Amino acid sequence: MSMNPITREVNIAGKVIKFEFNKYAKQANSVMVSCGDTQVLVCVVGADEPKPDQDWFPLTVDYFERMYAAGRIPGGFFKRETRPTEHEVLTSRVIDRPLRPLFPEHYMADVQITCTTVSYDPEHHPATLALMGASAALMISDIPFDGPVAALRVGMKDGKYIIDPKEGEGGDLDLNVAAKPGALLMVEAAANFLSEEQMLDAISHAHKLMEPVFEMQESIRKEIGKQKRSFSPPAWDKDLVKKVHDIATPLVTRAFTIASKIERKTALSSVTKDVLTSVNPKGESAVTKVVKKILEEVQFNCMRGQILDTRKRVDGRGLTDIRTITCETGVLKRPHGSALFTRGETQALATVTLGAGDDVQRLDNLVTPNALKTFMLHYNFPGYSVGECKPNRAPGRREVGHGALAERALSKVIPDQSKFGYTIRLVSEILESNGSSSMASVCAGTMALLKAGVPIQEPVAGIAMGLIKEGEKYAILSDILGDEDHLGDMDFKVCGGQNGITALQMDIKIGGLTRQILSEALTQAQAGRRHILGKMNAAISAPGDISEFAPRIFQLKIKPDRIRDLIGPGGKNIKKIVAETGVKVDVNDEGMVSIVAMDVTSAEAAKKLIRSITSDPEIGAVYLGVVKKIMDFGAFVEIKPGTEGLCHISQLDNARVERTEDVCKEGEEMLVKVLEIDRQGKIKLSRKEALGKKPTA
Repeated sequence: MSMNPITREVNIAGKVIKFEFNKYAKQANSVMVSCGDTQVLVCVVGADEPKPDQDWFPLTVDYFERMYAAGRIPGGFFKRETRPTEHEVLTSRVIDRPLRPLFPEHYMADVQITCTTVSYDPEHHPATLALMGASAALMISDIPFDGPVAALRVGMKDGKYIIDPKEGEGGDLDLNVAAKPGALLMVEAAANFLSEEQMLDAISHAHKLMEPVFEMQESIRKEIGKQKRSFSPPAWDKDLVKKVHDIATPLVTRAFTIASKIERKTALSSVTKDVLTSVNPKGESAVTKVVKKILEEVQFNCMRGQILDTRKRVDGRGLTDIRTITCETGVLKRPHGSALFTRGETQALATVTLGAGDDVQRLDNLVTPNALKTFMLHYNFPGYSVGECKPNRAPGRREVGHGALAERALSKVIPDQSKFGYTIRLVSEILESNGSSSMASVCAGTMALLKAGVPIQEPVAGIAMGLIKEGEKYAILSDILGDEDHLGDMDFKVCGGQNGITALQMDIKIGGLTRQILSEALTQAQAGRRHILGKMNAAISAPGDISEFAPRIFQLKIKPDRIRDLIGPGGKNIKKIVAETGVKVDVNDEGMVSIVAMDVTSAEAAKKLIRSITSDPEIGAVYLGVVKKIMDFGAFVEIKPGTEGLCHISQLDNARVERTEDVCKEGEEMLVKVLEIDRQGKIKLSRKEALGKKPTA
């Protein structure tokens, strides 16, 4: 086998993607994937043998962004990359999800995939390159893998597709598709209320464009690929397998007619104990381990067979039935908005906090450097939500991923900052979980936003769909349970409003999913989503009043060239406004001033001060100015911060004035009226015209 560097190129819709083999990190299975100036190094290594008693597949996927890739030095005290950012965690999940189902079912040896963006240009997104690089590295490795896999990012603008759009420039669609020849593996999308048919067309378009990537990976595998290591699934004693199946099948079938999750779990645990007592009376650990694996197979077959044969599900529902839903709002007293959404045995408590401009989240990653995030959704999944004891630690990858999906779904309806100037933080606490907790977060989040007075574009709901498929027989399930997700063939989450989709996430565990099945699933999801929206709208359908405990934000526009005047030297003017009125003041580069106050009176006082500083002097207006300089011919008076005019000695008083000092002194306040502003902007003032009057500006 040649170890000389090998380069392959593929062209997708005019984008040339280059794969370099046998050049970098040659002690691993590696490839450098490039498009434009973006380069991602992907390295794959695998253990020769599984660890003793290993009974699960230890796949680790890590995606890293190095700041040097964009010629930047990391911020913070340490000046180096430390823990993965949220963006890196989400990208790692996008790479992991389509690859994981393609390893053999009983393969238990460690596999580690490391993707590092080492060069970055904003024109070419690294995530899809990393996923294709991971597939190519696995294809040439000796690790068993049922690839190849390709990935593509698609946008849509004015009805036309954009391949690999720049961040934020995808128009009405940001679609990520991962697939193998003839089969979709993963779909992830954010959309601006696109129809089901538009989503299907975009997914199909992306899949068709991937053919050159599949062909390249098959070609390079034949040329430099290693012999796949021998691997045999565990050989179980046939008599033991039959005995377990015979005893367990009727018991498991009966357990899968129990609607309650906890009671069903208890019944299945009892089945396990009864079977072990019968077939393994001596309690041999090796036999116990095998029996539990066989029981998993029995559960898999029983639940799926029951659904396909009877069209009835574990909890007695039909295929399209949605669990009982209850909706409440305002369940918490002090949060600015709250809602409780319960669907069957899944329950989400959502809270909304309205903050000011200084509460925005500042992002620091390659793709969105220095971006400001004014809407955040955080998802928490404590162990008690599934009746388990587990440590309460920082959010894991699953929590970050579920929160990001719910955030994508709701971000499309959040009002623009010019219309609603708050920073919004939404937190979903999962109190109970039996499937679809991320979708419950979308529903609870919508209601909490409305309760908090956020004028969202329209309510959004989410539903999780499932699939059971054996040969030509299949069943599409609406609002799936945890067992139906675990033992099913698809987890398909769809979010949107009454007539369009805002977010979509699909993970598929089988090959050969047809457009027909996808179309049916989307149509069924639409009906379920509308049903859920009806329940939510009955609880709350329009924004309420902003909580008395929330800050009030008032906005006014000033000319951009007056921003400097508002701020003042060293922030002097803004500090003065804050000190006098007790408000917070923030101004952006376009001249939009946000005033955060707890009452209208202090906000109006701040507005008046801001206008006095930033508005242009008006002829005829009376100002209470400060004498800045005394001259023989008159006094220079500052009528606004940074704006001075001359009050000639003849305009100081009705009577004749011999000396300027007889009427005013430096530092004193003096009422003056603007008489004239010439073409050069020089201002003529009069004290005598202002006598007996009150300031008007």
